[in-house]
Amino acid sequence: MDKKIIGQIHSIESMGLNDGPGIRTVVFFQGCRLRCIYCHNPDTIPFNKGMEITLEQLINKIIRFKPYFETSNGGVTCSGGEPLLQAEFLIEFLKLCKKNHIHTTLDTTGFGVGRYDEILKYTDLVLLDIKHVNHRGYRHICNGDFRELEIFIEELNRFHIDIWVRHVVVPGLTDNEEHIKKLNEIINTIDNVKKVELLPYHTLGVHKYKSMNMEYKLAGIKDMDREIVRRLEKKVIIDNYSK
Repeated sequence: MDKKIIGQIHSIESMGLNDGPGIRTVVFFQGCRLRCIYCHNPDTIPFNKGMEITLEQLINKIIRFKPYFETSNGGVTCSGGEPLLQAEFLIEFLKLCKKNHIHTTLDTTGFGVGRYDEILKYTDLVLLDIKHVNHRGYRHICNGDFRELEIFIEELNRFHIDIWVRHVVVPGLTDNEEHIKKLNEIINTIDNVKKVELLPYHTLGVHKYKSMNMEYKLAGIKDMDREIVRRLEKKVIIDNYSK
């Protein structure tokens, strides 16, 4: 174990129930390159603002939580921020999880700094957050390059890893049937998709923007109607469940 590798971690949640199968210990990595206009955790965006932690310190914390998530077939989820941005620390941490027989989930947008083959080698499940369905939409929603998502999908397809796709449905932006049709086309380019979750936009994180003196660009837009989301979800057809 290389104790010299230091990670920047925002926080650790010991009883996550919506971050993969079973009960999860969720490690929120600090730092994100994207600037999603509906981000509900803007405090995870700045780099070098988290707590510094060594690999030894982190894996020891996880092992202490193991009795809680082990009985539910749970494990560890690396979330953020964007864990792919701390590739070296992430790789070594995932290795330690596998050494300790812990199920690993990577919650990611696919926007990292490379070394994906090493990361995915030690990953059991990927929660892939797809922000939009084209180049223009990615620029508007999160100031990101759609091509980076495509590159990450190419890497995913080289590994036989279970994938859960997630997509936030925002009123007036990503809530129409044509948009969901295009999302469906992207999903069907990804091997081994096991689940698709359309997540209704909410305003629970707006107060953080005020406390951080940040502009909230979707001010005035109400929470997404969950019934509409359920109807849209029925239009997602996954052809590759059997791949």
